[in-house]
Amino acid sequence: MKKILGVALLLTLTMTAKSQVKIGFEVSFKEPQAHYAEIEMNMSGIATKDYVDLKMPVWTPGSYLVREFGKNVESFSASVNGKPAKVQKVTKNTWRVFNAKAAAIKVNYRVYAFEISVRTAFIDESHAFLSSAGIFMYPAGMIKNPSTVKIVPFGKWDQVNTGLEPVVGQKFTYYASDFDVLFDSPIEVGNQEVFEFNASGVKHIVAMYGGGNYDKERLKVDMAKIVEQGTAIFGDNPNKHYTFIVHNYAQGGGGLEHLNSTVLGASRNAYGTERGYKGFLSLVAHEYFHLWNVKRLRPVALGPFDYDNENYTTNLWTAEGFTSYYENKLLIRAGATNKATFLTDLVNGLGTVINTPGSKVQSASSSSFDAWIIGYRPNENSKNNSISYYSKGEIVGLLMDLEIANATKGAKSLDDVMKAMYEQGNIQKRGYTDAEFKAMVEKISGISFTKFWEKYIDGTDDIDFEKFFAYAGIDASREISSPGKPYTGASLKVDRSVTVGGVSRNSPAWVQGLNVNDEILALDGSGIIDEMRAIRLPNPGLTLEALPAIAKKQVGELVEVTVRRDGLEKKISLKLEESPNVRIKANYNENATPQQLAVRKRWMGVN
Repeated sequence: MKKILGVALLLTLTMTAKSQVKIGFEVSFKEPQAHYAEIEMNMSGIATKDYVDLKMPVWTPGSYLVREFGKNVESFSASVNGKPAKVQKVTKNTWRVFNAKAAAIKVNYRVYAFEISVRTAFIDESHAFLSSAGIFMYPAGMIKNPSTVKIVPFGKWDQVNTGLEPVVGQKFTYYASDFDVLFDSPIEVGNQEVFEFNASGVKHIVAMYGGGNYDKERLKVDMAKIVEQGTAIFGDNPNKHYTFIVHNYAQGGGGLEHLNSTVLGASRNAYGTERGYKGFLSLVAHEYFHLWNVKRLRPVALGPFDYDNENYTTNLWTAEGFTSYYENKLLIRAGATNKATFLTDLVNGLGTVINTPGSKVQSASSSSFDAWIIGYRPNENSKNNSISYYSKGEIVGLLMDLEIANATKGAKSLDDVMKAMYEQGNIQKRGYTDAEFKAMVEKISGISFTKFWEKYIDGTDDIDFEKFFAYAGIDASREISSPGKPYTGASLKVDRSVTVGGVSRNSPAWVQGLNVNDEILALDGSGIIDEMRAIRLPNPGLTLEALPAIAKKQVGELVEVTVRRDGLEKKISLKLEESPNVRIKANYNENATPQQLAVRKRWMGVN
């Protein structure tokens, strides 16, 4: 009894101390045209020692790269009880304020924000996008403390949108229950167009910056359908409200998931085309599926977060790859695509993996672990030694889904695994391990997945997609994509000169030592200027074999490539081969068996 009372007393004292600490931010914009935010941070109740350390995260959840947000901080100063305080920077992302155990501390600093992406802050005279992990600091050891954020819009800006809870009676003031929530809640400030819709019992806000040729009434209907299909899989929508922040640029893309919001990049004039509109809905489906997968159903390493260092996991193939896979399933179930396009999209993704040389080198689990050093930092050799956990994870999801549906004769699918893991996570209040995910797959399917894991998750085996597609009555095959056509394995970059942009593993260019950045001068003595006259530019997919001097040759013939490397000319002889790249064909078998049809229906979720 004494032990129980002691624990209860400790919890009470801890909660009391937490409640006595007050942390508030005010964000204003004196020079938005110069891309700055002014941050004022007021703290009280933290007088436990002679100094307090304030830390800026070095990365933002959902984007697995150390971005060093502290590099954008300047003019850091502090005052204690209204008087200037000593400040010392002690690490790359830590500022120490000496407060002599004072009750009230005020800190001011500026943040430079001029990087357009869904994961970084950007400010100009038209709007401010605050990616919170790169804007706000937290007192060391107090990540679980609440805070408030007051936004002071610039000039005639009159809109603020965020997933944070508003403070009643205080305009543009918001509450975060802890810093994990704050860092997971981006903020859009400006004159964005705002509309809303209700789906699955949840109010959804859409904040559109940058204009565009979108039809908001059509978007309301189609986005609601996607929300409802995602909710149907998990049987629960955990939010009271959800915010879409959409940045429309001349050319835009990408998305980043958050706890009850997302940031999407879009092309403002692409909504009017079938391809552009479907692309936007795919992005909506992807990021909204993250509401469950990653933000709640998550690998154990992804929360609580260490904001000072990398957070390693081998499970991004489920976190991101499965989300890529499910964006297709949500679209077909929402009626935003048809069965033919659904299959085509999956086949294209499969072809990407099979035709990437790095898929024979790096596994899905290794790709996940190495996201921090490879995923966001590709170089000219990345396609040869790595595979995207998005791409490989999408295909693993496809294979696993079909395997489960076949093993259960159409009674179960990957949907059941995802829902069960989501419910298990809610009970355990933590993320899952790889072993736990595998155990649930085996429980739902009733079969062993040990060999599957060895081949497709921890291994780099060839993908036996023909077998898996056959489970659903889909006839699939592969063939050489360019039979009888010469192939060098070298891609080109065209600027002021023509240079080698990439070299594929084991290709003629690879074997004979053609290097990235070699400047192409001639082919069999024919000057590169003459060769380029026959090529339609710009052509970002231009390859060496597309040039006339090579295109007219036969497989097995030689071509002499004259290059300039480090200022010196060099001749390299390539023996042309047939491309190893394959094209995948797949179609629905009209004579599928009853079991195949049952598997197909359960897998796709439509008749």
